[in-house]
Order: sequence, then C-alpha cells, then structure tokens
Amino acid sequence: MQRATKLVGGWLLAWCCCLNHCWGQSESVAIEVEPRLTHLRNAEPREWSSFPERAEASKLEKKFQATTNAREVTLRIRQQDVKQLWRVLLNEKPLGELQRDEADIVWFLPIPHGALRDGENVLLIEAKGSAKPAADDIRVGELRIEPRPVKEVLSSAHCEIEVLERDTDTHTPARITIVAKSGGLQQTSAISNNELAVRPGVIYTASGRARFSLPAGDYVVYAGRGFEYSLAKVELKASAGETVRRMLEIRREVATPGFVACDTHVHTFTHSGHGDATIEERMITLAGEGIELPIATDHNKHIDYRPTATKLGVDKYFTPIMGNEVTTSVGHFNVFPVADGARVPNHQLKEWNAIFPEIFATPGVRVCILNHARDIHSNTRPFGPDLFNATIGENFAGWPMQFNAMEVINSGATRSETLGLLHDWMAVLNRGYQVTPVGSSDSHDVSRYIVGQGRTYIRCDDSDVSKLDTETAVKNFLE
Repeated sequence: MQRATKLVGGWLLAWCCCLNHCWGQSESVAIEVEPRLTHLRNAEPREWSSFPERAEASKLEKKFQATTNAREVTLRIRQQDVKQLWRVLLNEKPLGELQRDEADIVWFLPIPHGALRDGENVLLIEAKGSAKPAADDIRVGELRIEPRPVKEVLSSAHCEIEVLERDTDTHTPARITIVAKSGGLQQTSAISNNELAVRPGVIYTASGRARFSLPAGDYVVYAGRGFEYSLAKVELKASAGETVRRMLEIRREVATPGFVACDTHVHTFTHSGHGDATIEERMITLAGEGIELPIATDHNKHIDYRPTATKLGVDKYFTPIMGNEVTTSVGHFNVFPVADGARVPNHQLKEWNAIFPEIFATPGVRVCILNHARDIHSNTRPFGPDLFNATIGENFAGWPMQFNAMEVINSGATRSETLGLLHDWMAVLNRGYQVTPVGSSDSHDVSRYIVGQGRTYIRCDDSDVSKLDTETAVKNFLE
C-alpha cells in the first residue's frame, strides 16, 4: 500500500535541560525526556511503503532523572499515524495509551502525584500485546514533562473563535481545527458539551462559537463546513495570560440547489459500542459538516436521531432518517427508511436468500445497501475472489444479489485500489441489476474518520433542510 505523507519538522523548544535535571533544584523547569520523533513498528511487514523498510525500534524506552512529584505533573506527547493500541508506562506502571488516530497530534497526559521517583525513572511506549498483531508504523516523541498539572498547562492563553457564513452574516455550525507551529493538531482545554464536540486539535461547534484555552505559542486556526464551503484560515500568537479573539468567515463555494447531501453510513459509540462519537457529539458533527440527510445506521438497532437533534437545537440543519446496519456474518447491509416501532431484522441469518426477504419485510424499508463489499468481516469478503467474479458480476455461491445499492466509496474504509468497488458496481450493472452507487463515511468517530467525507447527493427540494421530503429523497435515490 502507498500513501502520501508530509513530514513536519520538530518543535523549536523554548528551553532545554539536562537529563540529569532534578526538580529539587528548580520546579519551574521542564524535563526533556526525548526531543525527537522516533519511528516504531510493532510487527512486520511495514504498514505503509512511505515508512523506511526498517523501523528504529519496536518500542521507545527512555531513562531520565527526576525527583518525586508532590502533585500532578504533565507529559507532553507528539504522535503520528497511530492505528493500533500503544500503551505508555512510567516506572512499569500504566500511565495511559496513545490516541488511536492517524493524525499528527500534540497532546498531554497527566502524571499522578508520586508517580515519579527520586533518581532514575523509565518511560516506556510499547504496543499492547496481541497474539497476531496488525502491523502499525508510528512516530512518537518530543516528550517533555511539564512541572504543572494538565489543567494549568492548557490554561496559559485563551481563545474566542467565531465562525460566520459570509452570505448571510450569521453564525454557522463548523469544524474548527487548531494546528501547532510544528504542524500537529494541538490539544486545547475545550471539552464536549451540548454545543461542542471536541478531540485534540478539533472543535465542532453547533453555534459557530467556541471558547478554549491552550499553551502559549503560535498556531494556525482553520474553519470549514464540509467541502461545499470555503476554508477560512488565521494565524495567531497566543501569549500567556492573553485572550485572543478571532472571527472567521466561510461561504458556500459549491452551489447544490435541488440536491441534498446524504451520508448513508453513520454510527455512534452510544449505540454501536465502538468508535468514540456519542450520539450528542454525532448531532453536532453532522451540523458541522453540512450533512442534510443523515441515515442512522448503528449495528442491528433502529435509532431515531430526531429527539437528540431537537434537544441540542441542531434539528434545523438536517432531516435524519432512521435506519440500521444489519450486520451479519456474510455481509453488512444498510437499510432505510425504518418505520417507527418496526422490528429489528434477524442478523443471525447466514444465507443471502434468507437475509434479503427478512430485510425487506421490515416495515418501511425500501433501500438495502451492500456495504464495503471488498472488506473482510467474520472471514467473509462478499466481493472477494472466492465469492465474486468481478469481470462478469457473478456470485460463485449462487447468492441472490437483491440489494438495490452498494458503496463505491467508503471514506472510513478506503482501499489502495481506489476504483475497485466502482468496477464491481459496473460489473453488477452489466449483469442486469439496477443498483445505486453510494458514497458514505462509515464514521464512528468525532474526527478520526470524518462524517460526510464520503457522501451521496440526492435530488430533493432543499429549501428547508429541517423538513426534507424523505419519501421523494428515497424515491430519487433508488432511481
């Protein structure tokens, strides 16, 4: 697999201190544990060809001198390309885990009082044990221990950001991205609430406003609302004790009158049990990415977004449809619309000739999408070479292909062969089936995989996106 990667230079540190520094001499000076990024690999072969053939190590172990900390102090971490579980240990005791996110991130981990000891200390970052580990190439480093609690580290400078839509001169939901001078996403003091969905370096705002604090320094702040909108950018210098206020304007760059932006594959941690986006955070991210017709597709559950969207006041930005990802051992199928009170399809069925009648017997359901057909789940790859002839669109096992749509783009499960699913769709068409091609995100997260990054545009009156004619939208989707 190949991927374009842009390496960003390290931080210019404001100060350095020797590894044998002892806080007994000066509690105001940080301890530099590792000033550079180190390339680690937990298992062979390498994950990406953009990484060197050989990693520097399989784990990062650094020894340093300190004294026992009488209060919480802070470990600053910079990481890149983390996909699997990597744990952080201090003196053989768990301190936390790296963020499972492939982005370049600068963040802070609390060190409890008494975790440091007088004399030599050992910081270890290693992959969490697994019988068959998936290869993960990462970079981690620029490790520094700040002699203050995380809350104090993150409260040095203050920011107030507003995002306006230029054409209407009104505040608009948006995604705000905060990038440190090094190029990494910068953790802030912001926390998720009924207006914000927050991850390191990313703040989704439902109101177009966000207040937060962060370490003093130089930053670039971006604001956007999905790819129909422009991207605003401002550089700012945040000095200690200062409050910096900035207003960013975005405008709709891609006019889509008579079409609505739909994401047919949307999850929440609340109901699917993996990923990290709570249902409240999901409502805010949908508004912030400009998704006007989201389909709720948690695994084997019928979930109605409307009560939560109304509670948070974002129901004016989209019309949700209740759906379900029917997750079987022989394929995953997104189905919608689901009528209120409808029974949940039996996902234990193991034959397509039984699954599709079960799906379409669900009250209200008219759409059945075959999801990520070349991915392996439960040891089954529906459009893999053992089951599917990609030249003539034939299923070797004789499974009936009664789905009426299929994903040709899944931005949460991208493939190195980017046109493979599109060619599969063409083969299915040539076989004589009428199947709608779909772009979706499969997002379970706030910012790791972005909701609406893959999306489908459907012809529909969009004069009031809070009251879309879903019947017409479904009809046009199928046609």
